[in-house]
Amino acid sequence: MTPQMLTTFALDSLQDLSCQTADTIIDVRAPAEFAVDHLPRAINLPVLSDAERARVGTIYAQDSPFAARKIGGALVAQNAAAHLQNALASHDGAWQPLVYCWRGGQRSGAFATILSQVGWRVQVLQGGYQSYRRHVVDMLYKAPLHHRFILIDGGTGTAKTALLHQLAAAGAQTLDLEGLAQHRGSLFGATRAAQPAQKLFETRLAQNLIALDPAQVTFLEAESSKIGERLLPPSLWAAMTSATRIQITAAPAARAAHLTGAYSDLTDDPAQLACVIAQLRSYHPAALIDRWFALIDQKDWHVLAAELIEMHYDPRYAKATARRAAPLHRFHLDALDPAALAKTASDIIDAVT
Repeated sequence: MTPQMLTTFALDSLQDLSCQTADTIIDVRAPAEFAVDHLPRAINLPVLSDAERARVGTIYAQDSPFAARKIGGALVAQNAAAHLQNALASHDGAWQPLVYCWRGGQRSGAFATILSQVGWRVQVLQGGYQSYRRHVVDMLYKAPLHHRFILIDGGTGTAKTALLHQLAAAGAQTLDLEGLAQHRGSLFGATRAAQPAQKLFETRLAQNLIALDPAQVTFLEAESSKIGERLLPPSLWAAMTSATRIQITAAPAARAAHLTGAYSDLTDDPAQLACVIAQLRSYHPAALIDRWFALIDQKDWHVLAAELIEMHYDPRYAKATARRAAPLHRFHLDALDPAALAKTASDIIDAVT
């Protein structure tokens, strides 16, 4: 195989990524940088580890740029060799990668040069990760969104997430914010999976928004401006606050039963559930908190869920709802099983189309 010339790929919009024909998108930044955010579909083949990157940076600041480049070059060569012998060993001569680093500079340039010398046709992302991030910021922080959002609203335990999934199954266009944030959106909403970093959450959000047809209705759950520790960016939040709503109500017993199933990870871990309940001390009398601790000890999950709905969540939901415009439609459910939710999803689609 003969060496190939390097080419650059300029990202003029986020939509350009869907037209990118590279077989593999390679992020050569350190693992910690990759974990914070990365291009969709990218894999991480770092040319400097986190420790190596810190070491080179220290040498650059305390010794000299030349010494840093010399040591950094040796480390990049060593790590590139390891990638060629392992992660890239199975690729044939037709394989075409797109490589990027932070700014499209030395790290991606060095690795891409090595790959091109092997004989692969390599593209380097012009401007690196920063060029991609600017487009995400423009979409989510600077420009208005023009999607036709309808919010699925309702008190805690009204199975809004499950209803959203039923709407998607019925062919409706949906945006699952809690799924993207890996959090169920309340004090009790943490899951066993860690939430993505804020920037990675925004990358996932931007990619989902691009995939939606703005001319069609998109259903999403009514949320606060924060899902767990992840903030909804300004453009989306502005669109949600002006969107119309569909309000879901349900029988109290059905809501309590739904909560005990949806939060089975907490009922399986009473100690963790007690820790979450303890965070409500500033909102409720000590005697009520102690009662809820006792219900945990008794594993009386249905009564605990019913009381949390009645005494904690519904009063706060009523206060928030009083400040909102009237919903577009209201649907009351006596049951929250899959069949009832599927029927409601069909009724909602019929009502708005």
